This record gives sequence, structure tokens and C-alpha cells, in this order.
Amino acid sequence: MADLVAAVDVGTSSARAGILDRAGRLLGRAEQPIEINRPQADHAEHDSEQIWDAVCAALRGAVKQSGAAAADIAGISYDATCSLVVRAKDGAPLSVSTSGEKRWDTIVWLDHRAIAEAQECTATGHRVLDYVGGIMSPEMETPKLMWLNRHLPERWSEAGYFFDLADYLTWKSAGTLDRSQCTLTCKWTYLAHESVGWQSDFFRSVGIPDMVERGNLPASASPIAKDIGPLQPAAAAALGLDPSCRVGVGLIDAHAGALGVLGAAAQNPDTIDHHLGLIAGTSSCMMALSPKARPTPGVWGPYYGVVLPDYWMNEGGQSATGALLDHIISWHGAAGEPDGATHRAITERIMQLREAEGLDLAGRLHVLPDFHGNRSPLADPNAVGVVSGLTLDASFDSLCRLYWRTAVAIALGVRHILDALSDSGYSIDTLHVTGGHTKNPILMELYADATGCTVVEPAAEDAVLLGTGMVAAATAGFYPDLAAAGHGMYQGGRERAANADAMRRFERDYHAFLAMHEQRRALDALMQ
Repeated sequence: MADLVAAVDVGTSSARAGILDRAGRLLGRAEQPIEINRPQADHAEHDSEQIWDAVCAALRGAVKQSGAAAADIAGISYDATCSLVVRAKDGAPLSVSTSGEKRWDTIVWLDHRAIAEAQECTATGHRVLDYVGGIMSPEMETPKLMWLNRHLPERWSEAGYFFDLADYLTWKSAGTLDRSQCTLTCKWTYLAHESVGWQSDFFRSVGIPDMVERGNLPASASPIAKDIGPLQPAAAAALGLDPSCRVGVGLIDAHAGALGVLGAAAQNPDTIDHHLGLIAGTSSCMMALSPKARPTPGVWGPYYGVVLPDYWMNEGGQSATGALLDHIISWHGAAGEPDGATHRAITERIMQLREAEGLDLAGRLHVLPDFHGNRSPLADPNAVGVVSGLTLDASFDSLCRLYWRTAVAIALGVRHILDALSDSGYSIDTLHVTGGHTKNPILMELYADATGCTVVEPAAEDAVLLGTGMVAAATAGFYPDLAAAGHGMYQGGRERAANADAMRRFERDYHAFLAMHEQRRALDALMQ
């Protein structure tokens, strides 16, 4: 009997796959790396064929580890970063790279080449901006497509397909051109709550009137977990699955994480706006759900039906968090490569230093963590990082102090976003954290103490794969709908309450954090 599902999660640097049972238990997991090409500053590119190969290898590995047979797996779904895949009219890869190399056909989500185009979108004042927090981000697909049209016009003229990465993977799997309501609504300015989702006058105003037709985009989006058919034979063979396996419409990776940690909370619509999913790795995404639309300046959304049917979502974010801690290690130079062992060594030393100095450790050292812009709540991709309080000390301990205070700044950035959501009517008191940051005890402690929230660490080994597994289970018919799958497969979690004494210390830090924002703004004004 086919009673298992496959879930695939494509992140910034790897593809991960898992095999799950009906209860959400992860039976097998495997991972494969993927490359990033950086031909210029702020440019980042993937090879979509390499991603597909990595997906297939990871899934075959997960199936092997689980001990399942191909016929045991009834459904599959995908989540992925919101990267833009461009294909030629014949479906072949089409370069988006200034290098011209054909294999680089995907603009990575974190690519900031389209800052000027994003600003042009914002300048239109079009009402689609009411559903992206009022300001267009260069991480969304519309400005990236504007850049492609403007800077590589010959590629634009050759283009025949535009995909968000998760939709590309369902296309490779089932051969259909369905696009997810999650991807189109969150990254393409599609208005899922309206009868006509695409706003053609907006695309005309920004110089890409033919975007929908050129990219073979459908007139309407498909809801998450919609069954779009069985695997194509070639895809089934590559993935190591049976061709009868059903393919479900997927979603963006952070949204899969939100489903994995918040799916059960949807059973209580009156209290769901007290919960926030914090999906934290290279960057951090903060997902808040509500039965009604809550526009929040500088926070993406409100988006309709992009995690669960009938719920609106607001998405805050920090463009560099795990990546920022890596950068601090590389930048300082006292510890070598920013690998797992280095992070652990720094964390252990911070704990030792805190035994002697307490929370006042490096108390005069302050950081603004906007080294890759500020996604929320300032929505300023041109924002820069700031470090105040440096000395000539270049020892390993000085790195540990800087790392500690950068971690504090990352947690204060979460509070900054929570304050913006609170101003829009949310009452968030519980953070459900998943992703790589759960392996960092300092960050997990700070997320509670710097925000005053209860922090829940999911019991699920991989909450992002769990969320995508929920989608696959609904697709396979294990549950009547996605909400039921979210409730039935949720794994629970471990709670951590905020420390009152630490909260008082970080309250002072938060005032300094806000003051530094004002000081940066004043310095920028002097240079104009």
C-alpha cells in the first residue's frame, strides 16, 4: 500500500529530500550541494539543470535511507527559494548571466542586481504595492524580469518560460504549466484575492507588458497541494519513484517552514495571530497568519492563501542572518573558515566569557545587521551595516565578542519586525523557530530574551520538509485538505520562556539599536 510521501526542499546552497509517513515522521533524508555563480557584485546565479540533478540524487538517497520501495510513495511536492528560472521557447536553459554562459539560467533570490528596477516599481504607486508592504524589493521577480528585458534584451526576446524555482520543479516532474498561488502572489504581484489576479496595467507601466504571455504564465494561479497529475516517466526514473506518484503544487521554502510549524495553529483562527513562524538560516523569514488582511508598512503582504486556504499572511524578513555571522567570521580573520566547527568553538567561548562578564559582555559594542540591506521593516535594500565600539584587539576573544553582539543585533531586528506587526493588529507572543538557527544555542536564547516571546523549537527534525510533506500528503489524499494535513502531521515542540532579567538588559540594547537607525539616517542625509 502506498502510504508514504516525498518532500523536496531546495535552499540557497543545497537540495534536501525526505520520505515521510502519514503522521509526519521523517523516515529518510538526504542532501546534495548546488553551485552559485557570482559574475559581478550583487549578482548570484544557479544552473537549474544542476538543481534538478541534485534533487534527483537527494531523493534517491532519501528513499534508500528510508528503506521504502518506489511503489510505497503516493505523492511528492516541492518547496524552493524564490529564485527566477528562465527558459527558451523550446524549454532549454537560457542564460541570465552577464557572462553569457548558457547554464546559468536562474537568478538566485538574494541577487540584488535589480535595485534600480525595484525603485521604479515603487515609484509607480500602483495598488499592487499595497500587497508587498508598499515598497518593491529587488528580491522579487518583477524587477528581475525588468532587468533582464533592459540589460539582456536578446535573452528576453528568446525567452519562452518564466518559473519560480518551485514551479520549475513541478514542471520538470509533471510537465504542466501550473504555477503556485504561493509563488505568484508573493513574488510576481499576482493578486490572489481578486477575480483577475494579473494587473496588466502595472506591467505596462514598468516596460514588460508581455511578461505573462512571454513567460507562459497561466491566467490564474493554482492552490497549494492541488494534484497536477502523475510523474512523467522520465522524471519518475530520474527521481527513483513510480510513475503513479502524484505531484502537488508546491510553495516557497520559507512558507513550507511556516506550514510545518504553524499548520496546527490554524485549528484556532481566533489565536493564530499570536504565533509567528521564524524560518532562519542564511536569511530569516518571519511568517504571521491572520483570518483578515493586515497591511503592514515595510512588511511583505498581506498575501491571500499562500500558506493555508482562507488565511492572509504577512512576511517580514532579514536578508542576511546566518550569512552575516559567516561574514563576521571571515571578515575578522581570527578563526579561519566559517564552518560548523568554527561556529561551535565561538559559541562555546562566548558562554565562557559570559560566565565572567554576564550579559554585559561587550556592552559598548553595537551592531546594525543590515549588511545586505534591510528587508523589513524599513524595506531599504540600500541600507548598510554599522558596527560601533571597535578597538585594536584582533584576538579570537574579540571575534567572539563581535559575534555575540551581532547575534544580539539579529534578535533585535526580529523585535523591530514584531513591533511593526503589532502596530497592524497582531498580538504575537510565541515564535516557532526552524532552520539552521536551531543549532545555535545563542540565537535560540536571544530570540526569547530580546523579544519577550516564548520560543518553540519544533520536535520535527526538519520542519521545512515536514511542511512540504504536508502538501504532498494532501495531494496524495491522505487528508481531506491542507489544513487537516497540517494538524495531523504536526510533531509538537519544546518551549523556552523569556528570561525577565535578560529582557531588561536587551531593552536598553533595543533603544540603542533604534538610535543607531536614526544616526545612520542622519549620516546618509548629510551626504545628499
